[in-house]
Amino acid sequence: MQDNKSKFLFPLIVMASLFFLFGFITTMNNSLINYLKDAFRLNEVEKQLPNTFFYGAYILSIPVGYLLNRIGYKNGVLAGLGLVSIGFFLCIPGVAAGYYGFLSAVSVFAIGVVLLQVAANPYVNALGSPETAASRLTLTNALNSLATVIAPLFVSYLIVSANTGGASDPKAVQGPFAGIGIVTLVIVVVMFFLHLPEIKEGESAGEGIAKKFKSSAYKYPHMWLGSLAIFFYMGIEIGIPSFFADYSTRLGFDFNGEMRTKLLAYYWAGLMVGRIAGIFILRKYSASRILSFNAVFGAVMVLLSLILGGMEFKWIALVLFLGTGLMHSIMWPCIYNLALEDLGPNTKVGSGVIATSVIGAAILPIIMGGIQRGIGLIVAICCLFVYYAYVTFFAVKGSKIRS
Repeated sequence: MQDNKSKFLFPLIVMASLFFLFGFITTMNNSLINYLKDAFRLNEVEKQLPNTFFYGAYILSIPVGYLLNRIGYKNGVLAGLGLVSIGFFLCIPGVAAGYYGFLSAVSVFAIGVVLLQVAANPYVNALGSPETAASRLTLTNALNSLATVIAPLFVSYLIVSANTGGASDPKAVQGPFAGIGIVTLVIVVVMFFLHLPEIKEGESAGEGIAKKFKSSAYKYPHMWLGSLAIFFYMGIEIGIPSFFADYSTRLGFDFNGEMRTKLLAYYWAGLMVGRIAGIFILRKYSASRILSFNAVFGAVMVLLSLILGGMEFKWIALVLFLGTGLMHSIMWPCIYNLALEDLGPNTKVGSGVIATSVIGAAILPIIMGGIQRGIGLIVAICCLFVYYAYVTFFAVKGSKIRS
């Protein structure tokens, strides 16, 4: 058993580094929303388009799952890293061409992130026994969360603070994005020479127990229900930071762009702390139990924030709103693990189906932005309660439906 653990330690470290990379890219994209709103003079709906172009690429996740069946995990990772690097280099001329030129470049590195995401999650799931899969995913997501703390600071210091003249300049992203493109290109070269073992799902990495599996990933109800849970979870995770600036203004705070970006780091820090704790908690309690607990208490924190914000307890309301990151921390790995349970050789395709639902981050914030513009901010934020309710249902009931 010890040999098995040693065998999977190195590839787990490699995958964890990739989680850091796409966590950084994802959060950086989200952290730029309000900066780009000022730089390009966007309205409430237009400013959510970086999320739409970025997460919209996840519609390709199902064909990516089939592609991984043909080329394997390592080649999928190399292709993903290559597209990420190209996308960041394209951002340099893209941003000079205007907002939609920039968004077109974003869609290129987004496809690269999709390849990384679809390959990395099931691979980590397979690097050990099924009983500790949720804990392993939480471990790699902890590094993802570390990146999400660093990314807003990166945006704040290297992009937002660079505009000393007062007006936001969209070209300020060119230098930092070129740097990320170069770093990613170096990682591609290093990864090319690394040896990563190919794992056949259905043969448990920790045991040699044969199991019977259905002929297609599409025949597992809990996978579809888990996919929908990811869809709504993305509305939760991205909804809080996307609407933080407008919510803090409604509470009466007059934060500048740099201060808002720094404060958002506390939200992402909550995800990091929760995931570090989750590594150990998920070895003691089931993923479904922890997921239901966190979904319910996340909803309670948002509700208390809205109530106390209306009673002039604005600092407490702000802390509760950002503090939801702690509750959101283990939702992704728990949902993903529960949705992939018992898929065996169908795991790569199943992972593609589940990852497709990340487009929730492209669709739901746009819908919420439209509601904000037409009805009001508080009503838009209340959409989060619908998302929390479905995640709770999946944890309690949906994840257990196998036929």
